[in-house]
Amino acid sequence: MTLAPTHLQVDAGGDAFPVTSAAPRLSWRPAPLDTVTAGYVLEARIDGAALAPQDVDGHVLAVEWPWAPLASRRAVEWRVRPARTEDWSEWHTFESGLLDHDWIADWIASPVPADAPRGALPAHVFRATFDVTTPVTRARLYATALGVYEASINGARVGTTELAPGTSSYDLTLYAQAYDVTDAVVQGGNAIAITLSSGWYLGQVGAFRIPAEWGDTPGVRAELHLDLADGSTQVVTTGADWTCASSPVIAADLMNGQRTDLTLDAGDASPVLVGEVDAPAIVWSPAPAVRVVETRAATDAVRLDDETWVLDFGQNASGWVALADLGPVGAVTRIDYGEFAEAGGDLVMSHLDSHRPGEPTRSFVQCDAVVSDGSGAGFEPRHTVHGFQFARVHRLGGPLDPSTVTMRVVQTDLARTGAFECSDADLNRLHEIAEWSFRGNAVDVPTDCPTRERLAWTGDYQVFAPTATRLYDVDGFTRKWLRAVRDDQLPDGRIANFSPDGRRIKVKLDDQFAMMTGSAGWGDAVVLVPWEMYEAYGDVTVLAENWDAMVRWVEWALGNASSARHHSRMQRSPEAAPHEQYLWDGSFHWGEWTEPMPRKEDGSRANPIQDNPMQWFMADKGEVGTAYLYLSTSTLARIAAVLGHGDDARRYEDLAGKVLAAWRTEFLTVDGRTVGDTQAGYVRALSFGLIPDELVDAAADRLVELVHAADDHLTTGFLATGRLLPVLADTGHADIARTLLYQRTEPSWLNMVERGGTTIWEDWDGIDQDGVPHESLNHYSKGAVVRFFHTHVLGLRQENGSAGWESYVVAPVPLDGLEWARGHHDTPRGRISVEWRIVDSELEVTVDAPAAAHGSVVMPDGSVTTLAPGTTVVRGAVGATAPAI
Repeated sequence: MTLAPTHLQVDAGGDAFPVTSAAPRLSWRPAPLDTVTAGYVLEARIDGAALAPQDVDGHVLAVEWPWAPLASRRAVEWRVRPARTEDWSEWHTFESGLLDHDWIADWIASPVPADAPRGALPAHVFRATFDVTTPVTRARLYATALGVYEASINGARVGTTELAPGTSSYDLTLYAQAYDVTDAVVQGGNAIAITLSSGWYLGQVGAFRIPAEWGDTPGVRAELHLDLADGSTQVVTTGADWTCASSPVIAADLMNGQRTDLTLDAGDASPVLVGEVDAPAIVWSPAPAVRVVETRAATDAVRLDDETWVLDFGQNASGWVALADLGPVGAVTRIDYGEFAEAGGDLVMSHLDSHRPGEPTRSFVQCDAVVSDGSGAGFEPRHTVHGFQFARVHRLGGPLDPSTVTMRVVQTDLARTGAFECSDADLNRLHEIAEWSFRGNAVDVPTDCPTRERLAWTGDYQVFAPTATRLYDVDGFTRKWLRAVRDDQLPDGRIANFSPDGRRIKVKLDDQFAMMTGSAGWGDAVVLVPWEMYEAYGDVTVLAENWDAMVRWVEWALGNASSARHHSRMQRSPEAAPHEQYLWDGSFHWGEWTEPMPRKEDGSRANPIQDNPMQWFMADKGEVGTAYLYLSTSTLARIAAVLGHGDDARRYEDLAGKVLAAWRTEFLTVDGRTVGDTQAGYVRALSFGLIPDELVDAAADRLVELVHAADDHLTTGFLATGRLLPVLADTGHADIARTLLYQRTEPSWLNMVERGGTTIWEDWDGIDQDGVPHESLNHYSKGAVVRFFHTHVLGLRQENGSAGWESYVVAPVPLDGLEWARGHHDTPRGRISVEWRIVDSELEVTVDAPAAAHGSVVMPDGSVTTLAPGTTVVRGAVGATAPAI
């Protein structure tokens, strides 16, 4: 069998090919029988010229570029083989981008001042012509924008990337794209056009549609490099020779939607403005591109009247609809998008309206409209994006055939790395809708919902990142987002609630929202998410990139803990007890957030935030804050050790111990009860290691009592729900974990399945028993439960202390009633496949193991089998509890 490595890649995204910086990092997957102990040999060619082979050690992920830094626009081929063989991989190709210091193009902008409010700004078209006298052998368009752009050459759309250049914190970071346009450029006269809309740069942001404040003038910058057959190079750049004209896109906003009139005359072109735009240096993204990844036909169509249809695409997702037929000239088609349709067939969108105490309700709108020019051309609104399952399509001036309308699913084109299925169809469906919920929120950055807010909240991704790594390769996607988190960090070290932060709280410290910045569980994402990426992929760089930001965050939290006290403690005692300097209780925390709402006597839901916002705001959330302070400080100590910062590791380990002691002093009783005495509190304490060993059983037993007291329902909210089932299983209560997982009434996961959810809901009662929707129907955080399917039901998880899957354990928890489960995970060291079945009342576990990782099977009775490369089958008693590992 060959030992040739596979799955070669570089840490970069791209359109038709990866595009890197000057020093890309190389990764590959060892062959199944390759132990990687002897190291590897790398070969490369740059523009066809061979480089000297390089020996590297046994690392296979994010290997530093071993040759001199690349210059701009280099075509690179590389391959790799194990040092002891001649089994070469296939050649992998990529290109270096046009590096910032080599850009010569001017930034250009429209000379026409905007006379519309943000959210209704038109798009403009920038154009230039050029002649080519010699055949073209290679052509590359390099482009970026402050806004969202779409390019074409000779009328043909360039590339497949959507919503370019993507979102970033535009004051510090700007990404560019590179496109292969060799086939589009012809010998003779050519025309290039770039349509530019406001996008994330100055469009609306968040639930209340507040305009982004990155700048006032959108702009575009592009260079077209032509390699000619005679060996010369021709470069076309944006500059004063370009013109600008109005476009058919008369209004475009990423949240509100897009209005397009194809009958409009572009009017006279005007010279562009040059030098009106300030932008940071151009960099190349490590994330995959946003693309149309799937096209779906409607599963149902309801005709409301002669002019209106409501189409159900069967799946809540992010994207837009494509119209293949626009009708005769002058026909107007309007598309409203929503997540829910009532029994009569029409859309319901009021559940997505935004309510702020003391202010008018902000009605939710997602709407596209297009006027046909009668040419027979189709239409896609590529300057917006929507979250929807249903589309109400209304046409005036012509017939509408609903079969000509399709859904385009738009998201970051993430590679799948994990799979799970079992003998229970409902659990499979729950896994599926959790995946879809993440996919709908993975549009360039990890958002909370694709509809009402569409913000990359730090807390949401902190909760879900460990699940994301089990489903997709999110390394580059996450590193891109973390750069925005660093960019938006406040001067005092606080982490913004969401990033990129178009509201720019970091420069508006007197803003009311600034007072609500720096929450436990949210800001801690800057520590916990990089650590999760390191553990999942073994890439130290993600820790090094974020080290300074992590330290600033933890130091701010420690400082706030020592300098501020919650008012209730001040009332109890004017003098702080010594341990209180390590209690993080004197600043704002979101707390557990979105715990199931209790019912009032009239059956309505009690919402403590809206019913008494001041009481909620001022409540003591120190138990949550101090728990996260311990988790981040202790994690920072581990990160320091990995990075070789020995003094820092010892300091933060010592501080973490003091925070832990303070938490136990303030929030834990001698019998293992927490002061808050909630399910979430016990889950957090047990998961974070806050409970002394001798009290773990008592705390876990109390958690079970609280589950039973809630009629065998969960009462956890945003932060603790994803940790609930693992904690129960790991403390000997897998039966209670099963009870909660299989609960059918709200609050529960399978209630979402039974009531027709196609994504995870924000509210446990997202569609209530009367069929009424509440809040967003696509909030992925509660979908973190499906990590339990991989780590416990299937039983595949890393060993403690392992990174990049160097060592792992297979320890299935065969929940009562399941007959089988199977799945796999594509690790940096190869695919690990697991399947277990109940055969003749015995548990039969089959593992296909790669040679490059060390694994073992732990059966429910505690017996351990070391895995050899290839297939291993282990049989034993089924057992009633989780294996002790």
